Amino acid sequence: MLDAGLFDPITKKMIHIAKGDPMKVLIATAVVAAAVSLNGDGTTTTLICCSAFIPIYKKLDMKLMNLGVLVILQNTIMNLLPWGGPTARAMSVLNVGAEILAYLIPGMIVALLYVIFIVAPSMGRKERARLGIKELTDAEIDEMTTVTDEETLAIRRPKIWLFNAVLTIVLIALLVTDSFVGLGLPPLFLFLTGTVIALLVNYPVLKDQSSRIGANGGDAVQVVILVFAAGVFMGLFQGTGMADALAQSFTKIIPDQLAGFWGLVIALISAPGTFFISNDGFYFGVLPVLAEAGRAYGFTDMQMALASLMGQAFHLLSPLVAFIYLLLRLTGLDMGQWQKESAKWALGIFIIFVVTIILTGHMPLYIPQ
Repeated sequence: MLDAGLFDPITKKMIHIAKGDPMKVLIATAVVAAAVSLNGDGTTTTLICCSAFIPIYKKLDMKLMNLGVLVILQNTIMNLLPWGGPTARAMSVLNVGAEILAYLIPGMIVALLYVIFIVAPSMGRKERARLGIKELTDAEIDEMTTVTDEETLAIRRPKIWLFNAVLTIVLIALLVTDSFVGLGLPPLFLFLTGTVIALLVNYPVLKDQSSRIGANGGDAVQVVILVFAAGVFMGLFQGTGMADALAQSFTKIIPDQLAGFWGLVIALISAPGTFFISNDGFYFGVLPVLAEAGRAYGFTDMQMALASLMGQAFHLLSPLVAFIYLLLRLTGLDMGQWQKESAKWALGIFIIFVVTIILTGHMPLYIPQ
């Protein structure tokens, strides 16, 4: 959908609606960042959002800090999609099904709305008070948002934009509905069906289909390799008895009073855990030990997989994440200041994630011991 240009009209329309109002520009930034982040790739999201909005921010003398924060917050939320990385790791390590996505989606939606309707307007009020409203003409906006690259234009499909939009909305609606009602439609089946339909309609020529699969298939291949590697690692980890030994040692140092709150304990550990350690290190090294202990306390693998993903609210602020250096370079921001500003809003996302999975019944707050 990114290749076909699904988000191009959305970006243009949002910027046209915003005109020169800092409040509207910031809300538009949050909406576009969320839409583009469906791709699951931080580098792509950064390039698209920065190329679209930096000229406007500079034209209006707006703080690029706000752009950097909004982009990372929305990408943080959408990074929970299976092709983003951490969810695939949790699924493979704890051997849980694709239904984990349906359990995550309610919290993701609430978090997206939090960024769009609370974070962005809060920033906007400060910018509007500082700068006022500067009008931009339609001609100026068109000049800043027009795509001129020939290779990019060749794969765009503006004539069937409506079809692509409807297909995407229907797919997301089915995923969300299934999380509440239980339609019996596996997310894997939905995504495979949507991908096949999108390819056939947008790129009916086999050569073009192969080209698009080749251009976008790298992330999928990495996830497949990751699952195989996780299987080998977990086989060694459990088959040699290391998991049991570590879990027994770990449970001895945990106060008995915390045993029933183990899901919440994992969620709290995952925040600093995925910030100071890479996702691979945390999910393949730390989570198996936490999970082994959690099973003794009565928690299921699905509950612990969900809990381990809550700390992803802070993960993309880590210096271990490569694409943030591109974001910082394009916006000219200092890492320390950017982390500090982003973290205070990311805390809200973390709370939303935890509260949502507890309220929807997918992770108990407490299990009596």
